Amino acid sequence: MIIKKPSIFIYTHEADSAVLRNVCAGIEEEGVFYETTEFPDTCMEKLAYKAARDSMLGSGIGIFGTAVCLKMRGLEKGRNIDSYLHPTWEEARNIGSNSARAVKKLPFR
Repeated sequence: MIIKKPSIFIYTHEADSAVLRNVCAGIEEEGVFYETTEFPDTCMEKLAYKAARDSMLGSGIGIFGTAVCLKMRGLEKGRNIDSYLHPTWEEARNIGSNSARAVKKLPFR
């Protein structure tokens, strides 16, 4: 029997390794599980929308190259919690942290 842990989904396409590393570090700091998956979509918003829709927790992150986007299930396309085209390491880490904090119903950083 395969049991999946409730996780934040991170859907990527040719993700920048530094951005991905910092997003994951932000999630880990909050003690929430995450899963990364490579997809052929070339839009960070589409990736984040699909990730939020598929995640049991309702929180998804899309990364395309250096662009990163945070979305929650229930928000229509085009409405994001946060997004950056070229995030600093701190902004990328905050995206991950805020994704986890939204799941835990804590205030954002």
